Formats: sequence, C-alpha cells, structure tokens
Amino acid sequence: MRQLLEYQANRIEAVFAHHKIPAYVTGGTVTPRLIRYNVTPALGTRIASITGLAEELAAALGAPTVRVARQGAVIAVEVPRDDPRSVRLLPLLQGLHNVPPITAVLGIADDGVPLLIRIPSPDVAHILVAGTTGSGKTMLLRAMVISLAAFNGTETLRFVLIDPKGSAFRGLEGLPHLTRPIIADPAEAVEALGSLVRLMEGRSRQVNKDTRGDGHSLSTCSLSTCILVIDELVDLMMTAGDGVESNLQRLVQRGREAGIHVVAATQKPTAAVIGSLVKANFPVRLVGKVTSPEDARVATGWPGSGAERLAGRGDFLAVAEGRLYRFQAAFIAPEEVADLARERRWNVAPKAVPAPGGNGSNGGHAVLLPAPTISPDPVEVTKERLLRAGWKPDWSYRRACRAVGEEEGGAGFWLVKQAVDGLRNGATATATGAEMPQGGTSGGNGRFSTSSSGNDWVEAFLEYL
Repeated sequence: MRQLLEYQANRIEAVFAHHKIPAYVTGGTVTPRLIRYNVTPALGTRIASITGLAEELAAALGAPTVRVARQGAVIAVEVPRDDPRSVRLLPLLQGLHNVPPITAVLGIADDGVPLLIRIPSPDVAHILVAGTTGSGKTMLLRAMVISLAAFNGTETLRFVLIDPKGSAFRGLEGLPHLTRPIIADPAEAVEALGSLVRLMEGRSRQVNKDTRGDGHSLSTCSLSTCILVIDELVDLMMTAGDGVESNLQRLVQRGREAGIHVVAATQKPTAAVIGSLVKANFPVRLVGKVTSPEDARVATGWPGSGAERLAGRGDFLAVAEGRLYRFQAAFIAPEEVADLARERRWNVAPKAVPAPGGNGSNGGHAVLLPAPTISPDPVEVTKERLLRAGWKPDWSYRRACRAVGEEEGGAGFWLVKQAVDGLRNGATATATGAEMPQGGTSGGNGRFSTSSSGNDWVEAFLEYL
C-alpha cells in the first residue's frame, strides 16, 4: 500500500508539472472505497485549472474516474481503490457510544470517521436522497432506519414507511417503531400522509394550548418524533396524484415544529417533478452517483460537485450548511437485520388500528396512535427472559440480574426486581390457589435514553480502524 500511495502521488504531481501548475501532494486519507490525496496549490493558482484535469489525472493513474474538488485550502483528488471494501452497519453501531437522540448513522466519511446526522436539528429537519439506479439510495434509507431504531426506543421514535416498489424495506415488517404496516398501495400512502398532516395540526394546537402563562411555549420533546420515509418519491407522486404533493408540502413546511420529519429518495429531484416548494424545504441532500454534470448540479444544488464521478454502490455526497462531505454509506444484509431484531427483541408485529367511526372521514384506514399502544411491557419481557434462564423462587435479585445479563444497581435492575417480585407473587398465588396479581408496570427501561451535546447536524465518533 505504501508503494502504491507514493506512486500515485508522484503521478499526480507529474500531471500538474506537465501543465505548469505549481501544486504538490501534501497528505491524504485511505478510506474503504477510495484514496484521497490532499493537493496544496501555490498562492494565486487558479483552482479551475486543477479541477479541470480530472480526466488527465484518471488517465495517468489508470483509474476509471477521478473526482477533484476544493475542500478548504486544499484540493482533494479522490481515486477509487482497486480493492474496495464495504462499510458494515452492525460493527459501526457497536463501536458508537453516547449517540444523541434521533441521530441516524450514514456511514464512513472521507476522513475515516463515522458520519452521523441528527434529524431534529434546525439545520436538517428533512432529508432528500438522490441518485441513479444502483447508486445505493435504498441501502442508505435502510441503514438510517435501522440505526435510528437501534438507538431510540418506541416511546421516543415512530416510523411511517412508504415503499411503492414493495421491496425496499423488506425485513423491517416487524419493527416495533412502525405506526402501521409498511405501505405499498398509492391510495393508502395518500391517506397516511393525510393522517400525518392531521397529527401535525393536532400537535400544533396542543403546543399552543399548553403555552405557559409567562409566554414561554412548552417543548414538544415529550411527544414522540415521527419520521416519514419514502422510497421512490417521484414514482409515488406519479401514481398517487396531487394528494401526495399537497400533503407533503404541508409536512415539509410545518412538520419540524410538531416533531414530524421527512426522508425521501428519488432519482432526479428537479423542481418540475417534485415541485419547487417541496424541493426548497429539504435543507440536506444525500446524493449518490448521477449520469451527468447537469444532474449533479440539480441534485446537490452546487456547480462542479463531481457527483457524476462517484463510484456508485453507496458512494455519496452529503450537502448541508453550505458544506459538502463525501462518505461511504453503511450496508446491512438481510440476515444481519434478522440478527439485530433478535438481539433487540424486535418481535412485535405492527398493528393497524381502525379509525374511530369505522366508515367515517378516514374511510376506516389506520390512524397514528401513541407508542404505548403497540409497545411491549418491559417487565413482562424480563419475566420471559428469566423463565427461559431457568428462574427459581429462591433466586436472589443479584442472581436474577446475572442470569439476564443486567448489572445490579444498573439501569435495568429495577426491571429485574419487579419481574422477580411478580414471578414470586405468581408462584405464591398458584400454590395457594389465589388469583395471581399483576406483577409488572408499563414504562421504558431507560436503555435507549441518551443526552445530546451540541447543535451540529454532524457528529463524528470513534476513529475508523
């Protein structure tokens, strides 16, 4: 690898010397999919003279494509590796700690650290994912949904997933964070968007009603965050009609204050296709490989972003706050989703709850309900774990904690204590023929509660190894 780096650095400098450009390679970074060389030009050098040499550099290095872009005071020359490696989501999640609430893991940035995005941040609110077929849009959406679910409980986070293709979110049907089954029918998608609009209006009225007497509005943080994820937005708008665009416009304009956020994917996010108001309200763009420089400018909103030179298959640009980041999206295989579901005990299938009135104004479709309607009782779950571990009435609390992998005095100790008390009461009641009392109480176990520090939309954790 050392010899390859020296060879390519010398070839890059040779191309600059041939075109009489005073610029030199001063460092770089090796990432799973590419090698990034930092080029420092002499003072006064025209940047366009360097960025316009992408094809010459690719030919000199024998690479299929090379992306050249300015990043601060240096010029980044990014060369795809001959032995690209995928970024696995599960190992990435296991190495992250103290992740802020409602923060999605995107992948590995070009500087080798994990790239995360905190969706409720005012600089984010809604996210638009763009790229051609095969760029990795669906893979990125799945990684975002799974990472959000892994770090946030059902009491704080809910999902509405719309999948016109019927295959993008396969394997996530049993996710307990779902407010309703995954939607593939266009008519049901329109109804779901209308339901979200009504939820947004109801929350806005509640916040206005709960305003304190001193004029300070109560926070909406006590309400669960609801994230609408749409795969193939343009296809949905073409098949479902104007109902999608009108409801989506209202959600992206007013949804953030009500705790409702939109993450949508499309191949070409032009204003003519998705509407100017919808496009203007997606502050963050995640752009994969596109077919032409014009499509790159439309997708990123930046001239000369180089999105047409991305490698595809998870190679993305993140555009936010007037800055641009390149990253490799994390990948998770279907069998890994199943393993994570077993580890997190995501074994509760989502239920569609009929709207009040049957054939009323909602047509009998499902409506959004608070999380406790489909959340399992954590005490009852702990009881089942104890029984599977061979629990006996003479076990102490300490031994019961060890049996289920909890620490005595830790966050889950009170759950184990209540579960043991409930099982003991049940055993006593069974022995005496008395009616078994309720041994558990509902509520979260605090396992997913984290604290947020800082307001930046991106936070990097853990040097990539």
